[in-house]
Amino acid sequence: MEAVFRHIEGGVCAPQGFRAAGAACGIKSGSDSKDIALIVSDVMCDAAAVYTTNKVKGAPLDVTKKNIEDGRAQAIICNSGNANTCAPGGKKLALQTCEIAAEALGIGKNDIIVCSTGVIGQKLDIEPFKKGVPVLTDMLSYRGSDDAAEAIMTTDTIPKTIAVEFELGGRVCRIGGIAKGSGMINPNMATMLSFITTDTDISSDMLEKALKAAADVSFNQICVDGDTSTNDMVAVLASGEAGNGRITEEGADFDMFADALLEVTVYLAKKLARDGEGASKLIECNVKGAPDRTAAQKISKTVISSNLLKAAMFGEDANWGRVLCAVGYTEGDFRTDNIDVTMSSAKGSVYVCQGSSHREYSEEKASEILSEENITIDIDMNQGSACASAWGCDLTYDYVRINGDYRS
Repeated sequence: MEAVFRHIEGGVCAPQGFRAAGAACGIKSGSDSKDIALIVSDVMCDAAAVYTTNKVKGAPLDVTKKNIEDGRAQAIICNSGNANTCAPGGKKLALQTCEIAAEALGIGKNDIIVCSTGVIGQKLDIEPFKKGVPVLTDMLSYRGSDDAAEAIMTTDTIPKTIAVEFELGGRVCRIGGIAKGSGMINPNMATMLSFITTDTDISSDMLEKALKAAADVSFNQICVDGDTSTNDMVAVLASGEAGNGRITEEGADFDMFADALLEVTVYLAKKLARDGEGASKLIECNVKGAPDRTAAQKISKTVISSNLLKAAMFGEDANWGRVLCAVGYTEGDFRTDNIDVTMSSAKGSVYVCQGSSHREYSEEKASEILSEENITIDIDMNQGSACASAWGCDLTYDYVRINGDYRS
């Protein structure tokens, strides 16, 4: 089946039956920035999520895992400004947040996905939730996605949002998503938060299967700074309101849904990479000719994770030796004796390495090419048919400035 997806407006409110809101409730001290987001479905949803692999986890993750054990949820609540990780009474506060939201929304307290993001190890007060959640409930709107996207931001400079629509069995289905993340981006799952909604009718088991597959080649393939956070989560709610034939097994409909979900997650992943703290460039690394997909994924991810390579891209220096260096310390069984490397942008391309050796090129032209905002590094391993991509950003002076005074 040929996948055809149309990008539309609306974010998480684009699918039928989803409302959202975001407001400043006093969690970000001394700021009037929005700090609590609420996303609610009109009906009970099938639900799935994937989580950080960091051994130190925010209290909300444990609560969410328990709440969606039955594969069902109806709302998502997320605060920014405080991660509720290693915080006094963190789990109790996450549970209280669910209770407050449930009472305001008139739904079960176990039917809520709860998330937090921000500073680790700081006390989080329940009062902003007691005061803010009822207000947020009154603000819920079928056009509220942008406010929710803004409310989950921390050091992000822009909100990240997308929605697509496609057809299943003659029915129009939609998937919408928002995400936050700028620093501590080195996913294994994903070092960020992303909330995705869909009106597709799909079972929680198949939803989880599609989500894990999508995260593996999108969110798991980005890196800003090599740090894996404690609160990472991607959660999906599926309302079934589109009225398509329910997806309960693999087949053409599942493949179409999975491809649409991948469209959403790759888009958000690239937005996260570009908005890395202090970043001025998006770097995409495409690997082909690898012996297997795992090797291709690891190589591409290792290259865009290299601080030396990231610094070179900031300096507009086509230092391909740093590419091969990163390839060389990538885990896996593959040869490194016949690698080709090309760097390109909207201003052209430069073939900098052939057969793992220097190839004559114009340094001036290379610098001009690397002056663009979007840079692509193509690597041909010349030893197989597997390919993969990864996304990162350059490393700038501003990264240190931002993280040097993150708590002040």
